[in-house]
Amino acid sequence: MIFSQEYRQQWPTSEKVIFRFLFIYFILFIISQFTFSLFEPLVRLTGHLILHIETPISYFPSGSGDTTYAYVALFMNTLITLTATLIWSFIDKKRPAYNTLFYWFLVILRFYLALMMFSYGFAKIYKMQFPGPSLIRLLQPLGDFSPMGLAWTFMGFSEAYNVFTGSLEVLGGLLLVCRKTATLGALIVTVVMTHVAVMNFTYDIPVKLFSLHLVTIALFIASTDGKRIFRLFISNKPTSHYHFYYPIKNHLYEKIKNGFKIVAVGLVIGTSIWQGYNGEREYGDKRVRPKLYGIWEVETMTVNDEVLPPLLTDENRWRYLVVDYESRAAIKYMTDEKKWMTLKIDSIDSKITLYEGDNKQEDNFDFSRSDNELYLEGTLYGHRMKIKLKVKDLDDILLINRGFHWINEYPFNK
Repeated sequence: MIFSQEYRQQWPTSEKVIFRFLFIYFILFIISQFTFSLFEPLVRLTGHLILHIETPISYFPSGSGDTTYAYVALFMNTLITLTATLIWSFIDKKRPAYNTLFYWFLVILRFYLALMMFSYGFAKIYKMQFPGPSLIRLLQPLGDFSPMGLAWTFMGFSEAYNVFTGSLEVLGGLLLVCRKTATLGALIVTVVMTHVAVMNFTYDIPVKLFSLHLVTIALFIASTDGKRIFRLFISNKPTSHYHFYYPIKNHLYEKIKNGFKIVAVGLVIGTSIWQGYNGEREYGDKRVRPKLYGIWEVETMTVNDEVLPPLLTDENRWRYLVVDYESRAAIKYMTDEKKWMTLKIDSIDSKITLYEGDNKQEDNFDFSRSDNELYLEGTLYGHRMKIKLKVKDLDDILLINRGFHWINEYPFNK
């Protein structure tokens, strides 16, 4: 049994049953990706009544696609699909084939997969998904990286690698839009997304379920041209051109369809470029750096008129003040504890507002700065502080200064 995009008057029973299952499952999956709130009550009910999960189950945008909610939704989707497939098979068992419905099913899958490839592809081309290593990341020992943090840093280090992988995803999406090139597009997406899925599993990145679904969709689209692929790559036999089945044969319809494709793809690509270009300059790698941008290493620190020596056991003494973003800074203590702080810099009056969480303060530090030194004097957590800091030369960091070399007499694996 193998699905085909050619017209067939009679489908085998097994193929009809499998098609019903796949149709219901993936249509539910795609709808659920855009309407989480619609399915949430049913997912919660399934988790409590069937799986006996006592903890609260609800959808929340945590950045993870492998939450308890996602797994319960997967179970619920499978359960609904099995039940609906049995009912559909019983009611519609005499239907000889699903040529028209199969055609539109593939259209939905192709355009959904293409949309996902455009979204993820342009997020890499403009380095929104994998930004370069932050200043605080550059101070983090390798052993403290999470597997996901290591993967994100690896991907974010190279802009060229991001553009390469993102361009392949966009290329696969573009080829999926046209039916005649959809097989090639599906094969490209299968390779690209398999690489993504393997990274998700081996680096514990919580997008495992979603990436597996995209790989499965790409494989399914490619499998509809499976006979020709097998003949070309495996059996070394000649293959003929494909007789695509078109449910609507109308010249005007073809013009409208092609025009819609051009407009839709143009809008998606145009919007993606606009969002990526602006996002990269607003909060990505090409953002405007704040006034005190840099890694500031504390040389001396006085708290309540007492000089704090740089002891690694001192929980109160700062080691670094890291200013990477316009309204956010990080304090790294001698014990390697890290605190994210809200930051506000008044360059005119030489004032700094620095506070944690909701403990809002107004201009709690005065500052003065020379080329590579910074002096802070003010109050934080009710303590009077005087701090002298020196900026760390980022060019001294090997990851930044190594660069690219055509010729290497020996591997520089440090």
